[in-house]
Amino acid sequence: MAARRAISRNTLPDVIAADLRERILSGELAEGEPIRQEALAEEYDVSRMPVREALKRLDAEGLVLFTNNRGATVTKHSLREIAEIFDLRILVEVDLFRRSIPAMTTTDFARCSQILDEMDASYDADDVATWGALNHRYHSALYAAAERKLTNEVLQGLSLHSDRFIRMHLSVMKQREPAKAEHRDLLALAQARDIDAACAALTRHISRTKEELLTLVAENRA
Repeated sequence: MAARRAISRNTLPDVIAADLRERILSGELAEGEPIRQEALAEEYDVSRMPVREALKRLDAEGLVLFTNNRGATVTKHSLREIAEIFDLRILVEVDLFRRSIPAMTTTDFARCSQILDEMDASYDADDVATWGALNHRYHSALYAAAERKLTNEVLQGLSLHSDRFIRMHLSVMKQREPAKAEHRDLLALAQARDIDAACAALTRHISRTKEELLTLVAENRA
């Protein structure tokens, strides 16, 4: 938190929250790390008020624990909570995928295929941050035809919690090839309208990530 960051002053809390969110998701701000409002205000060259508002927004998203008297820390999930995040993803995403597949069109398939090509480029460039954003876009594109607005809002919240762990999984465990193959398989099964096989593949995809991540986080904390 040394170098100052130039930002637009028209929507300060939004811009600061977006930057802090990315720093948390990327692991620059580690789980359990204290967040000093005074230091952030100096870093962003603003008063404490927009920093405080930004932290409150991240608290509402579950990325930060903010209290009026004790300041803020980056949320640290227990292993049980991390497992729960991915278990919930399975429940929500499999339901969305099952509803989406019968309604998917050639346009949906083309959009998914384009995102996969972009993901391959991010793999090759070792750009984990871009891959994380594209991963979310790809899964969202798979489920878009379900047209389940409220369910997608639930998934958005789960994705915020899981994204930093997914990035950790990719960058530390280097699980590029299995992830690439599994993503391609999901699209192929959707195009074949094989709903049961597609949902089973999605369950395995998320479950594999969950189990490997739990092992990784447990080893790091030990």
